[in-house]
Amino acid sequence: MSLLALLILAAILFSGLLDLYLRRRQIAAVTDHRDAVPADFRDVLSLDEHRRAADYAVANARLGAARTAAETAFALALPTLLLAPAFVLASALAPEGPARSMLVALAVGALDYLLALSFAAARAFGVEARFGFNRASPRLFALDEAKGLALRLLAFAPLLYGFFALQAALPRAWPLVGWAAGVLLLCALAIVLPTFVAPLFHRFRPLPESAVKARIEALLARRGYGRSGLFVVDASTRSSHGNAYFAGFGKARRIVLYDTLLARHSDDEIVSVLAHELGHCELGHVRRRLLEAALLLGALFAALFLAFHSDALAAAFGLPADPGVTLVVALAAAGPLARLLAPALNFLSRRAEFEADAFAGDMVGRAPMIAALTRLSRDNLATLTPDRLYAAFYYSHPPIPARVARLGEA
Repeated sequence: MSLLALLILAAILFSGLLDLYLRRRQIAAVTDHRDAVPADFRDVLSLDEHRRAADYAVANARLGAARTAAETAFALALPTLLLAPAFVLASALAPEGPARSMLVALAVGALDYLLALSFAAARAFGVEARFGFNRASPRLFALDEAKGLALRLLAFAPLLYGFFALQAALPRAWPLVGWAAGVLLLCALAIVLPTFVAPLFHRFRPLPESAVKARIEALLARRGYGRSGLFVVDASTRSSHGNAYFAGFGKARRIVLYDTLLARHSDDEIVSVLAHELGHCELGHVRRRLLEAALLLGALFAALFLAFHSDALAAAFGLPADPGVTLVVALAAAGPLARLLAPALNFLSRRAEFEADAFAGDMVGRAPMIAALTRLSRDNLATLTPDRLYAAFYYSHPPIPARVARLGEA
């Protein structure tokens, strides 16, 4: 095994150990503050609710640690034990070319999917059920997974084949062409996913006529958004978590409210949550996220070009120089880098959330926004005392106390 292979394996192991260290810090921080509600929340959150949120955070961290251990072992086994048999199997099914490379990647993807599925089931029927969030039956869970698997195969098999065919046809220009196609695909998915894919899993219905709908439409009219695209989703069939989101562009834009959100929140709070999501659109966060994704995709294609150009990655592990093998090894090697980039990307995301909070506060008042955040925290069992380093790596949204404090300061 070459020095490059040892460096890649060491990076994968370091990434896994870093994750376990961060989760240990999270468990310690939440446990240490379990028996004391933060001063700013003592009027709205009972000690029992605070302890329950702490227990939920600890349970998630422990399950996450188990998943990290399994994923790290899988990542270490990929180039050393699993890729060679996957290549032999793919070679028996297809001759050299894009089809064989696609089968190598799909075989590894199937193993990765089975690993992820086991932990998704453990979360749904373990942690989420224990704390009263899961409402999906085993049958519904299996049906959702079957639909998701079918969609993945329909999407990724042609994309992988096209990727390897493009690489063979344009050995010099494929990174640029692939990056441009990837950016167009990202834009298309912003319309396809909410309009055509999400309805395969959830039932969407127009928001019924009500006082809160009139207030939402008035708010949207003030910002020039018109009256169409307001939907309620039956999130309660699978989970009791509450939320809302904007999706799509132009006439394909959808404004979606969870039915759980409508059932638990006051009209003022619902309008505040909607105003927060509207803030992401008005402040250009959607375009900014798309630009960030395009830049990351460009960096990925540049790295893949270097990997495919030299065949050093596959050779480092004594593996055949098949494009499918090289792609799998390159993505495994990129995992540790992605973990190290997480704090920077999450910082940008948290900054956008602060800006959207401020926008909502200016539009409908800061007191309703604070009330909405507090209730969301209580209903979703969000811990009020996360570890700061853990939050830097894994929180795309600021902790609730930080958001409430920022709104209060303003």
